[in-house]
Amino acid sequence: MTTTTASTRLFHFIAGRAGPWIVERNICIFGDPLPWAPRLAVVADAPDGSPDPHVWQLRGITSNERYVTRNEKIALLAKQEGLGRAQATHAALIPIRKKAAWWAMTQDERRHILEEQSQHIAIGLKYLPAIARRLHHCRDLGGDQPFDFITWFEFAPADTGAFNELLAALRASPEWKYVDREVDIRLNQASGRPFRVFRRVARSGLE
Repeated sequence: MTTTTASTRLFHFIAGRAGPWIVERNICIFGDPLPWAPRLAVVADAPDGSPDPHVWQLRGITSNERYVTRNEKIALLAKQEGLGRAQATHAALIPIRKKAAWWAMTQDERRHILEEQSQHIAIGLKYLPAIARRLHHCRDLGGDQPFDFITWFEFAPADTGAFNELLAALRASPEWKYVDREVDIRLNQASGRPFRVFRRVARSGLE
């Protein structure tokens, strides 16, 4: 099994007939949907994407925290756990796009809506360490990306209710008035194996 390293930043989310994650449901919350596919693979460091047949693929890059304060970062690091925990056999892939009005604001104005009004960071802290996540930025890649952010969540089956509460709280916040496209894809690993991230090592396939 190949794992990510500290230098791994670019990730492809490839939906099709192959992949270790089984798609349970694919729900469009706002805007255009993503087509149904039965499986999903998460591929690290694959600049050319996947040459294999697939229904769709998204890509995003991890980056520095944009809106957290020092105290918030310390609190997050103290509670959060990483991906790939053996018990975390359920996952969610949630890509979103925000309206032009959001990006027209300055970063401090966006921070005011995100945390002072919506308590985005505080809400997330409440559900740590049960809900692990990794945020990917799409706008940083340039070009015509269909989403601005892709968030990958992992949790144990027993924490599904807590995850739904987390989403409900965020979607009820003032920040979500600026979201104009969102898809909620739920997945599970029937094998119960930890999270796998593949690397492209040859043109013939995935490791």
